[in-house]
Amino acid sequence: MTQPPEPAYPQVPDLGTPPSPPPYPQAPSYPQAPAYPRAPAYPSPQAPAYPHVPSDPRAAAYPQEPSYPQVPTPPQTIQPPSIPPTPPVVPTAPTTPPATHPHHLTLDQRRVHIAEHQRGADATAVGSLLLHLPNFLCSLFVVALPSPFLGGFGVLLILVWLASGVLVFHRPTESVIARRLLGLRHPLPQERALLEPVWREVTARAGVEADTYELWIEDSDSLNAVAAAGHIVGVTRFAMHQLPNGELAAVLAHELGHHVGGHAWSSLLGYWYALPGRMAWRFLRAFSRIVLAVSRAFSCFGVGMVLLVFGAFAMATISSLYGLPLLVLAMPYALAAVGRRAELRADQHAAALGFAPMLAAVLHKLHLAEQQREAMARRGGVPVQESALSKLLSSHPDHYTRLHHLQPYLQPQPYPQHR
Repeated sequence: MTQPPEPAYPQVPDLGTPPSPPPYPQAPSYPQAPAYPRAPAYPSPQAPAYPHVPSDPRAAAYPQEPSYPQVPTPPQTIQPPSIPPTPPVVPTAPTTPPATHPHHLTLDQRRVHIAEHQRGADATAVGSLLLHLPNFLCSLFVVALPSPFLGGFGVLLILVWLASGVLVFHRPTESVIARRLLGLRHPLPQERALLEPVWREVTARAGVEADTYELWIEDSDSLNAVAAAGHIVGVTRFAMHQLPNGELAAVLAHELGHHVGGHAWSSLLGYWYALPGRMAWRFLRAFSRIVLAVSRAFSCFGVGMVLLVFGAFAMATISSLYGLPLLVLAMPYALAAVGRRAELRADQHAAALGFAPMLAAVLHKLHLAEQQREAMARRGGVPVQESALSKLLSSHPDHYTRLHHLQPYLQPQPYPQHR
């Protein structure tokens, strides 16, 4: 069969490409905001992946257990960690004066120059030995009295007594003297830590070995120090804790002056060799008092006989020893004068080491303490007027005399002029 022809459609005229729309104005471009750093994304904790267990087909045939209500768990309180209590801080009293004191020393470690002569015997020490000579002869006479009755043992006794003076430099014997006679003790560790730096400063300035001498402590509340035997330097507890280290150094330098000058060992040696004579003198005084008391009970004739016997004994002693026993009566005054001179020499030794201002301050404190004691004695009705005889028997000069001898060291020294 033939298909009918398609109808002819009218053609649409070509109007051309439509015009494009006009361009719209664009929005103005603003500056972008700065990108702030973001917090790092921490990975959220995930539960660990457990291995998958295949389901059992037989489990569907059985009924499941009913779910019972769970008892709520009470909230747990978090206890804070227990902090041990802090022990209370107990304030301790300062053992040394503050560093702002004008007499405080900076104890720097430095090189020490050791002097060639560590110790000696100055004119004061030699004079003390010479003044003890009459006492020594009297003691020798007392020790030799029993020798005719003892024979050879008597001569041995005299030799042993003469050699016993070496014990003055024997350290165990010095320890016995320090403990029994002087009432000293060894310093505690904290006291030694306080004393030794000051003592080494003093010995460094003097050029003396610090370990040559031993430091001892006297449990006393007074300001005092002592130099005894051959190696003993003692200081009171009051002086150690209450004085600035500069003033304590001045006190120790003064005692070192006694050792360097030979004052300590010469006085102790003279005292040791005079001991038998002093014991004999005390025995004669006690015996004479007993004899006089007995003779008075009888008559005056007995008193005359006693005096005659003692007078004859005194004349025989004087004639045999060339009148030296008469010097024994003047020895206390001469020895006191030598002791005062030794104190001034020790002051000069401390001042020459640079401790003159500190030593003057210590003497001022001693003077104030003496005035307080005199004031208390006046309040108690006790006379405090010192006689001229007691001043002659004093082994220490007064504070005015000591300060007067320190004046050349307290005045500023002129600088040398260069031409």
